[in-house]
Amino acid sequence: MKQINSYIDNVFQCQDALLEEVILSIKENEMPSISVSPSSGKLLTMLISITGAKNVLEIGALGGYSGICLARGFGTEGKLTSLELDEKYAQLAYSNLSKAGFGDQVTYLTGEALQSLEKLEKDQRRFDFFFIDADKENYENYLNYCIRLAEPGAVIVTDNVLAGGSVADESIQPKRYTEIMRKFNKTVANHPELESLLIPIGDGLTLSKVKK
Repeated sequence: MKQINSYIDNVFQCQDALLEEVILSIKENEMPSISVSPSSGKLLTMLISITGAKNVLEIGALGGYSGICLARGFGTEGKLTSLELDEKYAQLAYSNLSKAGFGDQVTYLTGEALQSLEKLEKDQRRFDFFFIDADKENYENYLNYCIRLAEPGAVIVTDNVLAGGSVADESIQPKRYTEIMRKFNKTVANHPELESLLIPIGDGLTLSKVKK
């Protein structure tokens, strides 16, 4: 899996000085190196561009790597709402999004994501694209909120669903969230309101289209 992803990254991903600066800023701020892979980020950009999504919700900002990839997909016309637990992380993400030219198009809501999602639902906010990349224990809760906040035909993308390959290969050392991801993948695959597929790129992405 690592060899395949390295091949994809090397062949299909061009040098990106801005995103490399983001990775460096995350390291300098002693934040975990858990941004999406270059190819996963490129796929996010392409998906938003292809679908024409203009109102995007991100759950888990970290240092802004995925936020930039999402914003690049909608260009000058879209808006990104990003939920982040840690105020420090949100500040760095906003700084990096601003450097990328998207400072006026992104809003960060800090604190527990479930509380922010509850507020968004009460405010009757709607989104046409979602990216989930936060604490795995709440993935199913996040998914359910996304469905309720979704415009008809919205796309929901979820990261880390392969858990380093351990969800499919028992010879690989399991991660602490391997069983959570196995259960989540089955939930997504059989959800009556979703049409979904797992894409084995990066650490695995599920792509789901809301049927309503």
